Amino acid sequence: MCLAVPMKVVEIEEGTAVCEVDGVRREGSLMMLDDVMIGDYVLLHAGFAIEKIDPDEALKTLAIFREVLDAGMLPE
Repeated sequence: MCLAVPMKVVEIEEGTAVCEVDGVRREGSLMMLDDVMIGDYVLLHAGFAIEKIDPDEALKTLAIFREVLDAGMLPE
């Protein structure tokens, strides 16, 4: 199963973004997107920012992910 995670861009350097969610930071290439700025939310998948998304939608999606994790509803 593949999953892209909404993450907030906190740093950008030479085409690479440092993205963060819940204190976890990951690097992602910005080669697939234009006009990404610090503070934007992106979907990060396999080391690539694949889509810039609306902050409200990002936060709603993260809330759903947290509910699933809290309920222990992940597949084994």
